[in-house]
Amino acid sequence: MSKFDEMVALYEGELKTLKIAFDADLLRKVTKGCGPVIYLPDASKVSSSDQGELDRVKTNFLIKKLGLTDGPDLDKGIKAAIDAIGSSNKNKYRAIFYYLLVKHFKKESVYNG
Repeated sequence: MSKFDEMVALYEGELKTLKIAFDADLLRKVTKGCGPVIYLPDASKVSSSDQGELDRVKTNFLIKKLGLTDGPDLDKGIKAAIDAIGSSNKNKYRAIFYYLLVKHFKKESVYNG
């Protein structure tokens, strides 16, 4: 099993533990889109207590990658992802976080191409 497949399996296991239904194909695509950051212990996770980090998620992922317009809905989507994973859960894996945002904003089409 490749290192990438190991990471996807880890994320699938985490989603199952959280009892979140998921599309395995989309999860793989979102994980691939994260690039090499998934292999870095610190950068592979989103710190929901760091407003600067959440602002970067909003700017770099939601606005630039998904093509969304800035506004309060983006903050609500980020909050929904945090709530789904659990605010006290220290393993807010970036790939899962981004996957939840893609689903929340119904932007699966970004990864179908």
